[in-house]
Amino acid sequence: MYDTVQAEVRQVNRASDPRGCDDLPPRTRRYDAAGTRSALLGAAALRFARYGYDRSSVRDIAKDAGVDAALVYRYFGSKEALFDAVSTSTGLFEPLCHLPLDEVSAWICEVVSMGPTEEEAPHPLLTKLRSSSREETVGRLREEVTEVFSQGFARRLEGEDAELRAELLAAWLMGITLLRLAIRSPALAATPDDTLLRFLRAGIDPLLDAECPGRGSEDR
Repeated sequence: MYDTVQAEVRQVNRASDPRGCDDLPPRTRRYDAAGTRSALLGAAALRFARYGYDRSSVRDIAKDAGVDAALVYRYFGSKEALFDAVSTSTGLFEPLCHLPLDEVSAWICEVVSMGPTEEEAPHPLLTKLRSSSREETVGRLREEVTEVFSQGFARRLEGEDAELRAELLAAWLMGITLLRLAIRSPALAATPDDTLLRFLRAGIDPLLDAECPGRGSEDR
């Protein structure tokens, strides 16, 4: 479900002390090229999610990863490119391009049930929001939502208000994953999957069915 970056971040963070950034002394590690890139992704994900873009330095990210700061530029070219690599969320939405519409609710339930916790892999949306002083970051998030939902997924929906219904689906997906996996709101975090799926279907399925929104008002 989650993109390659999220998988790499999980792998690195599982191998690291869970205390994270500033609680650990600097240490030098031996990596191959793939290991170095993964270590930098993991360290950057934690830094950006905790402190935002402006308060996360290349030097600190490299220190957390146990490598020289020059390797950030070697593997990513710039701090901004590294930020883009760890904060992109479009990979999460890729199944929406081909999943049958009647399976979307179950897929969202699986995402919010099986996705990595904030400790394992910081939520890409939370990373963006903590760097919201950078207007281009918020603009990039808006572009992602527009590309994936307002344009891409909306084309799969029949009936009126397809773009609105697609963006409401985005709100469900982003909001629920953020609350359950990153913020850990008590009710969502504790709800069994079958109960969660029941409520998800009640809210999401009408957005996917072209007839449901209008039918509800006519039947009253």
